[in-house]
Amino acid sequence: MSATLTSLALANAGDASPMPVAVVIPAFNEAATIADIVGRARRQVATVIVVDDGSWDDTAHQAQSAGAQVLCQPMNQGKGAALWRGMQEALLSGVDAVMTLDGDGQHCPEDLPKLLEMHQVQPKRLIIAARLAHRDRAPPLRRFANGMADFWISWAAGCPICDTQSGFRLYPAALLRKLPPPGNQRGGFVFESEVLIRAAHHGHYPATVGIATLYHAQGRPSHYQPWRDTLRIIAMVGWKLIKRGLYPLGLLRSLGYVKLKT
Repeated sequence: MSATLTSLALANAGDASPMPVAVVIPAFNEAATIADIVGRARRQVATVIVVDDGSWDDTAHQAQSAGAQVLCQPMNQGKGAALWRGMQEALLSGVDAVMTLDGDGQHCPEDLPKLLEMHQVQPKRLIIAARLAHRDRAPPLRRFANGMADFWISWAAGCPICDTQSGFRLYPAALLRKLPPPGNQRGGFVFESEVLIRAAHHGHYPATVGIATLYHAQGRPSHYQPWRDTLRIIAMVGWKLIKRGLYPLGLLRSLGYVKLKT
């Protein structure tokens, strides 16, 4: 870890001043992996908030034992609602940014410093940890679904965005304060996609840092359902495009034919 990031970590560890960053992990039945993820994340950033989204296993206890602040949803409300609750809790502590990752082991907490370094260079931008290396490890259907989502979301956002379905992100606090709460979106993947569009329209154009693609053969099945969730995302994007007259300038920008002014 660089000297600058070491200073950030030390600032996080102190109780006398507001913590500059926090990690939010939405979790639904992640008892098998959550303690390991929390422990590794806390070696990078002291403040880790786990939102237990109505789990019926030992997720909440495992996360708390590993040192996370745990918020419990009374019933499963979907990833979007869990993310939103954790983000709002983090904002109350005066953070500069909120980082999110999944609790199933598909994200490597040791990559958190990469997002922090990018945030220091471009503090206004939403940052996506994009799975660029070893993408062939992902199941073919997931690669196809992610590619479709990337195309449509980039069009609606009016800028090229890579790996729009990565939940490993850094959100500037200034952006989060501009966002409305998620609607009734079971699963939450529509919420995460819509945030990218809203971020671009607010001038917080998404940027990417590269990470490796991790898919564990013995891991639990992903909550992301390629056909169902991709169609939900396309429907959301399609409605936004219709309201903007199909936004032809956005399409040209997303394809790189018109330069984006940042």
